[in-house]
Amino acid sequence: MANTAFMFPGQGSQKIGMVKALYDEYPEAREVFEEASDATGLDLAKLCFGGPEGELNRTENTQPSILTASLAVNAVLSAMHIKPVAAAGHSLGELTAVAAAGGLTVGQAAALARKRGKYMQEAVPEGKGLMAAVLGLDPEKIKEACSEASATGAVSPANYNSPGQVVIAGERAAVEKASEHCQAMGAKKVVPLAVSVPSHCILMAPAVERLKGELDAAGIKDLHYPVASNASGELVDKAADVKDNLLRQLTMPLLWEDCVHALVLHGADTLVEVGPGKVLCGLVKRITKEAEIRNVEDTVSLNTTLDYLSIGCKITSKK
Repeated sequence: MANTAFMFPGQGSQKIGMVKALYDEYPEAREVFEEASDATGLDLAKLCFGGPEGELNRTENTQPSILTASLAVNAVLSAMHIKPVAAAGHSLGELTAVAAAGGLTVGQAAALARKRGKYMQEAVPEGKGLMAAVLGLDPEKIKEACSEASATGAVSPANYNSPGQVVIAGERAAVEKASEHCQAMGAKKVVPLAVSVPSHCILMAPAVERLKGELDAAGIKDLHYPVASNASGELVDKAADVKDNLLRQLTMPLLWEDCVHALVLHGADTLVEVGPGKVLCGLVKRITKEAEIRNVEDTVSLNTTLDYLSIGCKITSKK
């Protein structure tokens, strides 16, 4: 059996119909959706499988939807005795990873995801913030570009996603100015992102204050296996550290490259993206060659991954 680590996707991986095949096939997946729907007051199965897209893409709906879809896949893998040695999640995905590792119940995590999305959206009026992906420019030059643009407003590196891809975030005018500086410094491309919230920067400070009370009330537990912190890039498993990191990551750069390296250093030789899409698989391909990469989001990818992990025979339907 491979030493497997799970990776959980963040906002942007949502799509109508995500994980529906597994929901239809496995009661464990349906139970996750039911618990999360009860906790959030949302019909998450209807939202994830039927939209409408505009509702699914509202941040306070998107975050619990992706988290629930990912935890549903995790529940199916858990029922098949696929246990990771560690996990990581990209932004929102870190909260998913904490729940998968036993730090929160499904209901607690889903309710927190909805509030997290709401607080983040309300921290910056729509249209006032911006994120942009900078491709093919040295990270130090990107920091310099942000510093030069800071007279226009708040802007800073937000996501260190992979070699050659750094996302910047902040106030719209400042991000636009920093983008111009990056292009002048030789960036291959600067792409504004279609997101309504400038995550992982100082503009999220109001959301941190509001989310802190929710995390205090939730009572996070120590984890069954370590989870990589987006804020530090290090593995943690103690409740106090987990809670602190879930808050810190909102205003600090997301160190995804470091998170992936931490999983590999921990002994993971197979990284499985658990949930909708293959965004993280694509990033990991550019970060390390020391691990196999798989994903599970439907019955086809589930069986392919099970075959690779040498689970003897296909698991039959449990309808």
